[in-house]
Amino acid sequence: MAVLDLGVKPSSEGSSDAGSRRLSPAAARGLVYDAAVKAETDHLYEIVRHVISPLEWPAYAPLIAAINRLKKERDAVILAHNYMTAEIFNCVGDFRGDSLGLAREAAKVSAKVIVQGGVHFMAETSKILSPDKTVLIPSLKAGCSLAASITGADVRLIKARYPGLPVVTYVNTTAEVKAESDICCTSSNAIQVVETIAKEWGVDQVIMLPDEYLAKNVAAQTGIKIISWKGKCEVHERFTADDIAEIRASHPGAIILAHPECPPEVVAASDFTGSTGAMSDYVEDYKPQKVVLITECSMSDNVAVANPDVEFIKPCNLCPHMKVITLEAIYDALKEMRYEVEVDPDIAARAKQAVDAMLAIPPAPAGKFDPTRHVPDSLELI
Repeated sequence: MAVLDLGVKPSSEGSSDAGSRRLSPAAARGLVYDAAVKAETDHLYEIVRHVISPLEWPAYAPLIAAINRLKKERDAVILAHNYMTAEIFNCVGDFRGDSLGLAREAAKVSAKVIVQGGVHFMAETSKILSPDKTVLIPSLKAGCSLAASITGADVRLIKARYPGLPVVTYVNTTAEVKAESDICCTSSNAIQVVETIAKEWGVDQVIMLPDEYLAKNVAAQTGIKIISWKGKCEVHERFTADDIAEIRASHPGAIILAHPECPPEVVAASDFTGSTGAMSDYVEDYKPQKVVLITECSMSDNVAVANPDVEFIKPCNLCPHMKVITLEAIYDALKEMRYEVEVDPDIAARAKQAVDAMLAIPPAPAGKFDPTRHVPDSLELI
């Protein structure tokens, strides 16, 4: 099977006989936890020991050791998104962070192969920024509800309905959607991008796609009117203001950090709102005694690894798409060089223009979304 809009090359994902399915993922691949693997991986377990139990580690270690050997053989790097599980993020990931940051880092290295520890649109972005490298996605099931909420055809219809307005597209979109856009943005620079493009075009409103809640949270910070789409992240949309109230009642004094893909009422009830990178920096800089990250569940473990003295309270919303990226899927991708991602050259060139337009904007000082500031009637949903 193939994912047509990604140009993914088909293979035999998930094929195994009934006997192998009864074995652990490592054992099914002929990998064992022995003295050699223990020696190879003990230093990595020291990094994750307070988020992965000693009982779990022997199941992970053979795959970790094999993946790290395969990376050298294949001249490969692994991009580990902040939402990857701790054993992937900390033990096999070569670059760690948000999707755009990972793609930018990968474009700088000389490695021939990129394995995307993330979802489809991230692999596309990596291919766009590294067209001469082989980009692998470990599972064809690693989609994204937000990216799937809009198509390039939708964007063309929106532009026809609102001629003369710039289109700002969140990086959490397909290459096809980016290709129909004027500029991209991330959750950390969305306000800056919206204000910059409006000034450059001499307009007081912009089209911002596809995340309804990110658009609403940006609209509350700027006088620029925003026309947006009803796309949502299925992880962040599940959080509610009642969840925040319950957390505060159960854990007095906990600092609550929310991602701007959350509903505005969640942002308003939180102590700080920012991108995954901004949340991680907040914990590192301020070292709160207790903290709650209102985002995908695995990020708490990954930030906890770097901040062992901070207590993390986990209101767990898992991303089902991120979680199909497992150690065994990464091992199989490298072993078989499977699920290569291709992007149509014309689409890639136009999408890169939108990404480059964003990268040309000088970075602004790190800041936060102010939940007390609201600009009435500053957003129109279509």
